[in-house]
Amino acid sequence: MTERRILVTAALPYANGPIHLGHVAGVYLPADIYVRYQRLRGRDILYICGSDEFGVPITLTAEKEGVTPQEIVDRYHNMNLESFQTLGISFDQYSRTTAPIHKETAQDIFTVLHGKGNLKEKHQQQLYCESCSRYLPDRFVEGTCPHCQAEKARGDQCDTCGKWIDQVTLVDPGCKICGNSPVIRETSHWFLPLGDHQDWLSEWFSSATTQDWRENVLNFCRGWFAEGLEDRAVTRDLGWGVPVPLEDHEGKVLYVWFDAPIGYISATKEYAQAQNDPDLWKKYWCTQDDGEDPRLIHFIGKDNIVFHAIFFPVMMQSYGGYVLPDFIPANEYLTLEGRKISTSENYAVWLKDYLAAFKPDPLRYCLTAIAPETRDADFSWKDFQSRNNYELADIIGNFINRSLAFAKRYFDGVVPTPGELENIDRDFVVSIRQKTQQLADKIDAYRFRDAQREMMDLARDANKYFNDSEPWKTVKDDTDRCATTLYHCMQAVCAFHLLMEPFLPESAEKLRSILNVSLDLKESADFWAWGANTQLDADFEMLPAGHTLGEAVILFPKIEDSDIAPEVERLKKIAGAGAAGEAATDEPEKTPAITYDQFMETELRVATIKTAERIPNADRLLRLIVDDGEGDRQIVAGIAEHYDPEQLPGMQVIIVVNLAPAKIRGVESNGMLLAAKDKSGLAVVTPAAAKEPGSRVS
Repeated sequence: MTERRILVTAALPYANGPIHLGHVAGVYLPADIYVRYQRLRGRDILYICGSDEFGVPITLTAEKEGVTPQEIVDRYHNMNLESFQTLGISFDQYSRTTAPIHKETAQDIFTVLHGKGNLKEKHQQQLYCESCSRYLPDRFVEGTCPHCQAEKARGDQCDTCGKWIDQVTLVDPGCKICGNSPVIRETSHWFLPLGDHQDWLSEWFSSATTQDWRENVLNFCRGWFAEGLEDRAVTRDLGWGVPVPLEDHEGKVLYVWFDAPIGYISATKEYAQAQNDPDLWKKYWCTQDDGEDPRLIHFIGKDNIVFHAIFFPVMMQSYGGYVLPDFIPANEYLTLEGRKISTSENYAVWLKDYLAAFKPDPLRYCLTAIAPETRDADFSWKDFQSRNNYELADIIGNFINRSLAFAKRYFDGVVPTPGELENIDRDFVVSIRQKTQQLADKIDAYRFRDAQREMMDLARDANKYFNDSEPWKTVKDDTDRCATTLYHCMQAVCAFHLLMEPFLPESAEKLRSILNVSLDLKESADFWAWGANTQLDADFEMLPAGHTLGEAVILFPKIEDSDIAPEVERLKKIAGAGAAGEAATDEPEKTPAITYDQFMETELRVATIKTAERIPNADRLLRLIVDDGEGDRQIVAGIAEHYDPEQLPGMQVIIVVNLAPAKIRGVESNGMLLAAKDKSGLAVVTPAAAKEPGSRVS
């Protein structure tokens, strides 16, 4: 049986502004990691995206600037595509919804659904601005929320309470263009009757296909099912959009939620035409006669779950012949220096601005290391700097640099011929193979943060192998042993060009130049197949003895405080301005007081960490064994995002020893580790000077 084709889509970015880091971390980077890895495996995969160019915000921006909507979307389509390319996001096709093929595709889907009776026409009341002589779509009107009385609620949703709004229920509505009060008039629209599809959708969400989906997707959709799916309008009164392909419907266009996901299909058609094979798109979207249907994977942010997990599947099922999603990796949100990203306040790091000052790979690495896969994550400039300097440069960069420098100095820049292998060499090869397979397994499971960690753990193993082998000594008295060490170091360095490729493509390409090799997909597929070999086999060669290496360069230059200082200060000023406005009304929350006797009941001791290891399937947790002066004590600590296990043995910490035992992820914890956290991150509390384990803190 051949492997199924894979189609990966990334949520179409709205062409109404530039891309910021939240977009990158939530959608485009994880999708790119997945696609690059699958290409290295030799799998048939397409990565599809494009600009979402219709909708009310674009018309609002155009009217404010006094230009046409087309000028707005042209500006941001080109800007965002350039930013994506510079970051190394490797789309196979990046299209746009203003393309003629998209209009044709979207109108065809509407026409088929209409012809099958899968759409309902309804008459409804809508706000109409007599001054502007037009109906007001949701974002063209603002008023007071009828649910929570918040001001500036839009005509479709209140951002304060999060509830959907029927615009005619807004209190004191006003037209956002002219400011006048609108009147209520009757109009008609076509609706998709989602409730008619709830039974099969619920059954699908209970099937084997979706059982491994992320909880945020499953829970979100189950919540919609519990409330009952309702009819959803697919047309609106607007001059900018795909025209409704029916007579007597002038001035009506397809609603952007209906039109945008169809952009995935039209972009794939555009790709097929570029390959001179117009029907090729069907192999990635449609059910196949041989039963080998393609896999459809939607990478999105959690705000797009309902559209990709409910609305779009209903559209495709109603049309007929399309596959349903195989997986929907919806990420949570990224915050910035502890605050919510706000585009209106310019409290964001814009991708184009970042790329004007820094290299792409440190950002790719940092955003993957903190990926908001199961919960919101926070980006800070100090953490970005620290991860570049102390992880990329000091761990993986250090191993590559020292290995290449040693080969150049003592072996004339040539891969040496190995001598007889010892256990340390065999164990190192086993580590390469195991880490390669673990990395592969985690990417296949959409756990990109954990997968990148496997790569870094291998770099730590490689540094340990180098140190334990002591080639600086053996080069003087045992050249065969030294040659064997360097031979295996160079095999590991070469393996890194493939392991880095999904995460750090620019650095991987530089490494290939240093190694004097090229990216050969046949050799790449063989490498990953070797990684999947369960035999602990030391026969591993990527660079043959005698291979001449190229000139070394520093892969990961250090980032100085002065490099990030302007960015830190800019955000502080914006945050400070917001805080100043809130200071008059918001008082800090006070912590309830406790008595002296209550405090004295807490027993704090100094302990020394003996071992530390990760707890499987728990991103934040480490299992620690500590010496508390009376013996060994097991503690589960939520510090895995801030400390690697290898850092901790020997560290002295402060623990609470008289807590009742608790089971965390099935592991018993007998105590608590003290740590402090601020915007820069989390740090374990340690004694100012070394103390005997068991020393009482008072």
